[in-house]
Formats: sequence, C-alpha cells, structure tokens
Amino acid sequence: MAEERLATRTQFLASAESQKPQLKKAPEFPILEKQNWLIHLHYIRKDYEACKAIIKEQLQETQGLCEYAIYVQALIFRLEGNIQESLELFQTCAILSPQCADNLKQVARSLFLLGKHKAATEVYNEAAKLNQKDWEICHNLGVCYIYLKQFDKAQDQLHNALHLNRHDLTYIMLGKIHLLEGDLDKAIEIYKKAVEFSPENTELLTTLGLLYLQLGIYQKAFEHLGNALTYDPTNYKAILAAGSMMQTHGDFEVALTKYRVVACAVPESPPLWNNIGMCFFGKKKYVAAISCLKRANYLAPFDWKILYNLGLVHLTMQQYASAFHFLSAAINFQPKMGELYMLLAVALTNLEDLENAKRAYAEAVRLDKCNPLVNLNYAVLLYNQGEKRGALAQYQEMEKKVNLLKDSSSLEFDPEMVEMAQKLGAALQAGEALVWTKPVKDPKSKHRTPSTSKTTSVQQPLGSNQALGQAMSSAATYRKLPSGAGGTPQPTKPPSLPLEPEPTVEAQPTGASAQIREKQV
Repeated sequence: MAEERLATRTQFLASAESQKPQLKKAPEFPILEKQNWLIHLHYIRKDYEACKAIIKEQLQETQGLCEYAIYVQALIFRLEGNIQESLELFQTCAILSPQCADNLKQVARSLFLLGKHKAATEVYNEAAKLNQKDWEICHNLGVCYIYLKQFDKAQDQLHNALHLNRHDLTYIMLGKIHLLEGDLDKAIEIYKKAVEFSPENTELLTTLGLLYLQLGIYQKAFEHLGNALTYDPTNYKAILAAGSMMQTHGDFEVALTKYRVVACAVPESPPLWNNIGMCFFGKKKYVAAISCLKRANYLAPFDWKILYNLGLVHLTMQQYASAFHFLSAAINFQPKMGELYMLLAVALTNLEDLENAKRAYAEAVRLDKCNPLVNLNYAVLLYNQGEKRGALAQYQEMEKKVNLLKDSSSLEFDPEMVEMAQKLGAALQAGEALVWTKPVKDPKSKHRTPSTSKTTSVQQPLGSNQALGQAMSSAATYRKLPSGAGGTPQPTKPPSLPLEPEPTVEAQPTGASAQIREKQV
C-alpha cells in the first residue's frame, strides 16, 4: 500500500509540473535595428571612425534599409563638410519613412547649408504639415525667408515660433529683421523683450547696448554693456563697445587700454584695428594710425568705412594721391554718401583737378541735404575760381542748413569751421549778421549732423561683415583764403556680429535637441 501511495503522489507531482507554463525566450531585436544603440553610443562620444565602421556593417546586413544607420551617416557627412552627400542620405531616410517630420527637417537643413533657400522653405512647409507644433520649423522657415528677403513672411514665422516656444535665438533673428529694414525703434523693443525673457544672455545685452550707443543714448548703453560685462567679464564685444564710448569722449588712452584686452581675444578683428587706428589719429600719431588702418583693411578689404578713415588720415597728412585712392574705393562701396564725395573733392582740389573736384562737390550737394560743411567747401572752391555768384549761392544754402540744425538741436560747431565761414562771408560781402554760434573754447568739440549718423545693420548681412562707426571731418581747404583745418574725426563705433545688415545675417536654423535618434543639426 505504501508503494502504491508513493507512486500516485509522484504521478500527481509530475502532472502538476507539466501544467506549469514554460518561460518564453526574450524576443530578438529585428535585424534592422539590433546595432542602433551601438551606433548612437559611438556618435555621441564623437568616435566617428568606429561609428562609420559599424554603420557600414549594419547597412551590409540590412541591404541598405536601416534608416537610423543612414541618418547618422548623413549627420557625420555634414559634420565633415560633405553637405551634398548628407542631403542625398537624408532624402533616402525621407523615402524610407515619409511620415517622419525630422527627416524632412534635416533635408531642409542641408538645402539651407547649400544656399538653396527657396527649396528649403518648400521642404520645411512639408514638414510643418506633419508637425504643426514644432517651433523649430517655424524658426527655420523665418530664417530662410530672411535670406529670400521676404521679411513679412519671416516675421510671421518667427512670431509663430515665439508663440509655440520662446527662445533667445528667435528674438535675435526677429530683431535683425527690423535692423535690416532700418527700424531701430522696433528692433530695440524686440531686444528689450528678449532681455526680459533671458536677462543673463550677454549677446542680447551687448546688442541692446550697441543699439542705444548708436542712437546716442549713452546712459542706457552703458547700463546694458555693464550688465553684459558683469555676467561675462571677457565679452570682447562689450569691451570694444565700452572702449568706443570712451573714444567718443576723447579719452584715447583708456580706450586703448580696453582695446588691448580685446586684442588678446580677437586679434584678427577689423573693427578693433580700425578703432585703434582712429585712437592714434586722435592722438595725432598718423603713421601708427595708417599702420593699424591698413591692417584693418587687409582683414576687411570691402568695408567702406575703413577705406573712409584711411582716406581721411592721408588727407590730414597731405598725401592726396593716396587719399584719392582710398576715397574712390569707399565710394564704390557706398555711392550714396555725400561726405565721401566732399572729401574726394578736397583731394582732387589739391591734386589740381578742378573740373572733377566741382563734379564731386555737385554730387555731394545733391546727396547730402543736412551737412553745411559740403556747401562751405564748395563755396570756397567756387570763390577761389572767381565764381562769386555760385559761391554766394552755396554760402546761403549753408546758412539755411545751419539754421535748421540750430533749431532742431543744440549743436556746437567746430570753431575753425565757424572762423572760415565768417571770413568767406566777409569776402562775399554776405553781411555781418552771420548765423554762426560763437566759437566754443574746446577745440575738440565737433559738429555732428543727422546725415552722418550711420547704423550698423541692416550689416548687416545677417554678415559682413561687421559694421564700423565712421570718422567725421571738417576738411575745408583754401588757396587764397586761409587754409581750412581737417577736423579730428569722431571715434568709430564698435561692431556687433548679430547686427550685420547684409543677407549675411549670422543666422542659421537651429538644431533639435539631442534625442534618441540624435536629430541635431
């Protein structure tokens, strides 16, 4: 009996064990994705050679159908500068997964880098149909429209991006649009909102300070530049701007001290060497000024303001042929500035080319409706040539401009300019009730006119590349009357990379954050 019971119990145990469910094996990864984790690991470690080797092996096993391997291969090609190859691979990804907006965004990004902005906008619009809540698509569309100079559409897209998600870069690009359109007030409003959103962004603070500096609002400029330097004491743009403010007020030594700090950070900066050159010019060290300005010209040969300053220094040194050379080059880049023609006429007068000097003066008078120096110099030339009627007409036009300037603002005129105008008025018997203010005691005080205040953007080329302030001169010359003085130029204003007005807007579409698919630009 005992044996039978034991046998029965064994049978029950065996049957119970047979009823237990068997453990299933872990499912194997599909062959198309089994090495994606390893590809991702090598990519984020920037071990691109090992990553490419694994990608090659994976594509051979999958017969070129592994989307993620192709995607990462395209990212690596883009990093290596092979934009066209990356475009082709991203297009392959878009074919393999046509409903994926990220693939289309990368295709558009490659088209953007190839300069095909219109094609990029078309692809971004297709991506927007798949994902309407992506701020990055709206932002990048706005950037593409900036390059296409469709500023209204660009503003709409950038505002949409801000509505979806606020980012510093979107504010910067929106401000650049207003700078390209020449609307400084709207640009300042945008940058003020950006600073409220991101108060520690030194680029925003510096740009806002530069805009205030450009408008002559020195207190607010100093405040924002100081805040930028508080967060980043090595911010060379803010230091350069602070040096420019000191240079504007004639404190050349302190400005040069600031520029030495900037020279350690950006030794190849054209605005830096331009400003250093004009500091030396203000100190009457003309050879050093020419050396610095020529270095700036070497670094930025197409910047008309550097050429302007070179022409001004050569005029001061009475090197009229060299002055003519640089001023002519500046006019080729900035043909709408009357003062350039005036300085060119001064050089031509001293080179005894009177006919072309008259033509240059006539063009200067046509272009410049505010600066009385143009009419004064032209009147001097006509008087020296015996054309008293024409000289009197220019003198009267100069008086009208002076009256307008006196009514609109409390300006102080260069005492040398005032003295010369008085002598010319007496010679022309224009009467003794001259409109000039009494000469001021400070010989460094200069006359500024609305026509000479230049903006840095819209440098800006998005850019050039970089905008400089301009040097001003009251260069009036005489032969029969006492010689006129080439006034000390106003120190230049510093540039700001984000303010470039050209379509060289330093704007690039942003990349997505690093995700598991590593969809970053």
